[in-house]
Amino acid sequence: MEHYVTLSIFRTIVSYFILMVVTYHLGKQVNAHKNHNNFAISITLGSFIANMGFDTNLKFFPMLAAFLTLVILYFIMSAVSSNSRRFRKWLSGQPTVIIENGKLLDSNMKKVKYTLDHLNLQLREQGIFDIVEVEYALLEVSGNLSVLKKSAYQPVTKKDLNLAQPNQKNSLPVELIMDGVVIDKNLNASYSRQWLGKELDHRGVEIKDIHYAVVGTNGSFFIDLYQDHLKSPVDKE
Repeated sequence: MEHYVTLSIFRTIVSYFILMVVTYHLGKQVNAHKNHNNFAISITLGSFIANMGFDTNLKFFPMLAAFLTLVILYFIMSAVSSNSRRFRKWLSGQPTVIIENGKLLDSNMKKVKYTLDHLNLQLREQGIFDIVEVEYALLEVSGNLSVLKKSAYQPVTKKDLNLAQPNQKNSLPVELIMDGVVIDKNLNASYSRQWLGKELDHRGVEIKDIHYAVVGTNGSFFIDLYQDHLKSPVDKE
């Protein structure tokens, strides 16, 4: 009995690290389950790993060989689909138009077994409680609903109000301190250690007191301290 327990633990650990390595190389699309192919490969890989780890009646190395064969097959199909739009459409599927020019396409909804309850649910999730606001709605392969509102219901943008600044550029946030430690790899010519030191001196704080510090997309510098000095913080999750 002890032998089987030890063997199962060992197989589980090995299988887990194999899965981590493989999923790292498969890419982010597989993790997101964005189409039929990625969903199928994720489920199948999970089944293989479960059997490799727990089912001691199955030999480990034949299961590993089958697992790697499936991974190689996925890479081959991905390579072919990247060079063939027709094959890619067959492999990944296509979105289904649910609403066109404000009209419900009943036939398309029946084809994909998509009900009005599902439609209303996904519209509410996007803050749309009145279907009259919708110009186009497409059911993506992932199951998500993409919506284009009618122009009268679209939010006003800075461009509409002539407030857009063509020379203004936004960038990705730059995290400089996390958990009281400076993230050296994110320091650069614009945000050097000297610049960081001056900013902290100006605010009268030290690195060890900082929970999180980041330069925002618009260049603003945000600091969160471990001690927030709130008199009555809300104690709710």
